[in-house]
Amino acid sequence: MNGNLICCDEYSMHSGVIISLKLLERVLKLVKSFLFLFFCVLLISFLSPDKVSADQPESSVVLVKISGVIDPAIAIFVGNSIDRAVEISAQAIVVEMDTPGGLDASMRTIIQKFIDAKLPIITYVYPQGARAASAGTFISYASTVSAMAPATSIGAAHPVSFSGEISKEMDQKITNDAISYLKNLATIRNRNSEIVVDLVKESASLTSEEAISKGVIDVIADDLNDLLLELDGREVVQGSNKFVLRTANADVVEIEMPLALRLLHILADPNIAYLLMMFGVYGIIYEFASPGLGFSGIGGAICLILALYSFQVLPVNIAGLALIILALILFIVDIIVPSHGILTAGGVIAMIFGSLILINSPTPYLRVAPALIIGISLATAVFFFFALRAVYKAHKAKPTTGKEGITGEIGEAREDMNPEGLVFVQGELWMATSEEEDIIKGDKVIVKNVDGLKLIVSKINKKKEV
Repeated sequence: MNGNLICCDEYSMHSGVIISLKLLERVLKLVKSFLFLFFCVLLISFLSPDKVSADQPESSVVLVKISGVIDPAIAIFVGNSIDRAVEISAQAIVVEMDTPGGLDASMRTIIQKFIDAKLPIITYVYPQGARAASAGTFISYASTVSAMAPATSIGAAHPVSFSGEISKEMDQKITNDAISYLKNLATIRNRNSEIVVDLVKESASLTSEEAISKGVIDVIADDLNDLLLELDGREVVQGSNKFVLRTANADVVEIEMPLALRLLHILADPNIAYLLMMFGVYGIIYEFASPGLGFSGIGGAICLILALYSFQVLPVNIAGLALIILALILFIVDIIVPSHGILTAGGVIAMIFGSLILINSPTPYLRVAPALIIGISLATAVFFFFALRAVYKAHKAKPTTGKEGITGEIGEAREDMNPEGLVFVQGELWMATSEEEDIIKGDKVIVKNVDGLKLIVSKINKKKEV
């Protein structure tokens, strides 16, 4: 009965290993399929044409919507939209925005485009609950007409270094430069310049009612239709030209952000950048673990390149990135030279610490969410634990076929052996040769070796069985 129980346990172990390996293979195939689909969508997005026709009436107003962090993709989109509005002879462009701020370089690119524009630029903080914080405040000040919806806010324009802590003297220089820049914009657009110090230095934030009473904005409007009615008949100055807005019955032509720029905007999200980096790591590890046509390796490499693009506009900590690269190396080495999970454990620890310090920014919207870091790290730990455990069991499992499969098995002599005779092993009769002494029928024997189709056996002493 004990022998039967041992056989059942070994069978269960082998079955568990096979199931684990098959499950691992399916998971890796799903990862490969996801990467392939992602890059197909990315390729299609760059080939997608703009959806706006150039054949529009002159009374039209162009509408563009921006939200999230002000980054290079947003700057390109706004600049291209202004050029398109000029091409179709639109009378004005409305930039509807909701932003927590963004990159200084991208903000200045947009502002310069506003100043050089050949048609009026109208910024509109919308919908209710939206904000034009930090960089959004500068952009609003730079527009020809600045408008807000009720229950929105503007301000908190103190510059923040994306690269972490800076000296008090450097912070003062940056702050003074921002104050001077915003004062110049206020002078150009004839807006309140006295409150600029509070908006920048004290990070003051104003409601729409406070903003219009203090001369920071020009109009409060419930929605786009209300805004166009409020602006109708208003005379504005853009550059050296005067314009009279006729917006009450204007056709609104919305320019949507092209999918390619939308994807680049998404890539600037630190959480997306982190996920892309991890997908790249997994793709490369899969390629090392299961060499084939190279799709996983190529996909992983592309993911890493896209992540590097994201890191160009994010305050990346080199030490954090180095720790994640170290984790990648440890994972790969543990696949090639199994260390019973020790290297994988070290890799998971390095990845957690590297992820936590990867994005070095005091602004919440430019940091990787801790929940995402913990989730990815735990998933990686569990994945590699089960993967390496399955591989380890597969390597350590006793062979069930061939020479190694029968060596060490216990059998019974079916006839006297002097020195050759028949033995019964693994349910079959084998021709065997006694290695040491004469064996009589019924004696228990153990297989020591295999010589072609003949077993080399020796007698099991009764004392050893006890």
